[in-house]
Amino acid sequence: MLLAVDVGNTNLTLGLVEGGAVTATRRAGTPRGATADEVELLLGALLGLDDHTLGEVASIALASVVPAVTAAVCEVGDRRGIGVVVASSGTVPVAVRVDRPGDVGADRIVNALAATRLYGTPAIVVDFGTATTFDCVGPDGAYVGGAIAPGLELGLDALAARTAKLPRVELRTPDRAIGRDTVSAMQSGAVLGYQALAGGLIARLRSELADATGARPSDIRIVLTGGLSAAPWVHGIDGVDVVDPDLTLKGLAILHAEVAGGESLVLGR
Repeated sequence: MLLAVDVGNTNLTLGLVEGGAVTATRRAGTPRGATADEVELLLGALLGLDDHTLGEVASIALASVVPAVTAAVCEVGDRRGIGVVVASSGTVPVAVRVDRPGDVGADRIVNALAATRLYGTPAIVVDFGTATTFDCVGPDGAYVGGAIAPGLELGLDALAARTAKLPRVELRTPDRAIGRDTVSAMQSGAVLGYQALAGGLIARLRSELADATGARPSDIRIVLTGGLSAAPWVHGIDGVDVVDPDLTLKGLAILHAEVAGGESLVLGR
C-alpha cells in the first residue's frame, strides 16, 4: 500500500493508493516545527481515522514545500523500513523549462505530471491553496512556468488582521457585486474579485501558452485542484475543464509507479 503525502505551507494532505484509486484522504494543519516522533504520530492518527495503520504502508511518495517536515517524514520512513520517494525537479519525470528548475515547488511539478498523464496536454493547472499557483504544461508535458497569486483565504485573513473594523467573513458567492453592508461588500470583493482574478489569469496564460506552442487556445486543458477547488464559488470561474481536488495525490501515485516501479499507473479520474 502506498501513502501519498502532500505537505503545503498550511495543510498536510495524505491519501492511501490502492488498486488504482486514492482513498482515505485526510487533511491536517502542517506541523512545521514537529519532530519525527510527532510527524509519525500525526500520520498514524490520520490513517487511523479510516481504520488503517502505518504498519500497512509499504512506500511513501512525498511532495513537500516545508524542508523540516520533509526531513521528518524521511526519518519516519528510515526507522520503519518504508521507502520514501521525494518529489523534486530531479526526481519527477517532467522536463522543467524555467530559469531555475530547483526553485519550482515539488507540488507544482507533480501537478504537471498528473495533468499530463490524466487529462492531456497542453494544460494549465490552477492549485488553490495558501497561494494560488497557475502552472503551464507544454504539449510535450514539460513544465514551462506560470504565475503565483496570494490565496483567497490569505487575503481575507490579512483584511481581518490589518483593519480595525473588517470581520472574517464566510466564503459565499453574493447575489450581486454591489454590497449593501460590510459583509456582502467583502464577499463581493473576495469571491467575485477572486473569480475575476483566476479567470483573467487563466485567459491570459492560455493565450500566451497557445502562442508559444502553436496550439489552439481551445485545446489547452484547464484543471483546478487544491483545498479550495471543491468550494461552490469555483464554478463561477470561466474556462475550466476539470476540477480534481486530489490531483497532487494522484500525481504522487503516478510518480511512485514510474520512478520506483518503472511502469505506468492507470488511475481512476
